[in-house]
Amino acid sequence: MQPIRGTKDILPHEIQFWQYIYCIANKVLTLNNYQEIRTPIIENTELFTRSIGNFTDIVNKEMYSFSDQGNRNITLRPEGTASVARAFISNKLYSSKKIHRLWYLGPMFRYERPQKGRQRQFHQLGIECIGSLMPIADTEAIRLATKILHELNYTKFILEINSIGNISERKIYQDHLIRYLSKYKNDLDTDSQKRIINNPLRILDSKNIKTQNILEFGPKLNDYLETNSLKHFNEVCQNLNYLNIPYKINHNLVRGLDYYNYTAFEIKTTQKNQQNTICGGGRYDNLINQLGGPQTPAVGWAIGIERLIIEIKNNIDKNNQIIYIANQITSNHDILWDIINLIEQYEINFELDLSNYNLSKQLKNANQMGINLCFILGEDEISNNYITIKWLTTGIQQKIKIHQLKNYIKYIKNNIIT
Repeated sequence: MQPIRGTKDILPHEIQFWQYIYCIANKVLTLNNYQEIRTPIIENTELFTRSIGNFTDIVNKEMYSFSDQGNRNITLRPEGTASVARAFISNKLYSSKKIHRLWYLGPMFRYERPQKGRQRQFHQLGIECIGSLMPIADTEAIRLATKILHELNYTKFILEINSIGNISERKIYQDHLIRYLSKYKNDLDTDSQKRIINNPLRILDSKNIKTQNILEFGPKLNDYLETNSLKHFNEVCQNLNYLNIPYKINHNLVRGLDYYNYTAFEIKTTQKNQQNTICGGGRYDNLINQLGGPQTPAVGWAIGIERLIIEIKNNIDKNNQIIYIANQITSNHDILWDIINLIEQYEINFELDLSNYNLSKQLKNANQMGINLCFILGEDEISNNYITIKWLTTGIQQKIKIHQLKNYIKYIKNNIIT
């Protein structure tokens, strides 16, 4: 039996990357008073058709939808923002306070062609700052995304931002864009030809070179923005300048979801490939009201975990085991348990050998795992009340009396482990 195409087992040697990202995100976001939220992976299909948009690729081609035994239309969530907005409304979070800072990490589902860093079951880390119209909220969201990446020791990225204005501004621009592109319809790529009527703004995001050349001489969205949109965007840029967060203004940047307005942004790797976006987000001031809640502004983003892991995994120390306990005792394991309790007391990672191999094989196994320090406990050690310490990289070997072991482990904790 094989896993379903587009899904992947996350094996024990890989899970450390996921845990590392979770811990860093939790630390950064908790410091900034963001609270974790977990929503169901299944929702009513209508939630996504109403929020994401009927003419988007996600709704038209990529959603996993089905009827359950109660004949309800159910969808595996393709993204996190709509679910968080639904949770905000259905749990009446708006009644407790004005500003809600929420974050999540979990699986999403889209029927796409599987490729490197993109699966049909994929995972996103995301934040939603709900309740503020202020441009500083946009800046806070962008700052947190770049802060998390820096905390993960990842700097090979570029931030691209744009203002996509409000609905009325986009409608005027969209009419002019359709009029312009209609003259070149036969020269556009196939996807753009389909989008010209139903979703023309998505053509701006086309990777086709010929289509991009046509767009270069067409109308620009920023020329249709009015005072409020421009003022909001300029303030976001001023804040980013003060924070020394580098960015590039990309006037063709649009997000593939209908609910965005004003600020839109993406964080891309500096690698020259088509699948180089690791974070995308923006402001969505009308979504919550559109779904039946009160008029509530919001801004957020999502990072694709699989693609992020590809970028950062070489920066993460893969060796979590610090001490290897080579066990040669055949009976009376009391001292062994006492030693384990001491190691745990100082929160040092360890591995207890359970193989019943001879000492030579156990030490070889420790070497293969990349472990530097080995505690050896055999019958001779038990009889004489000591433990043998062996540093595998240098071959240095010591005998430490059991009653001195606590101080030795404390020394390791304070001086060896950084």
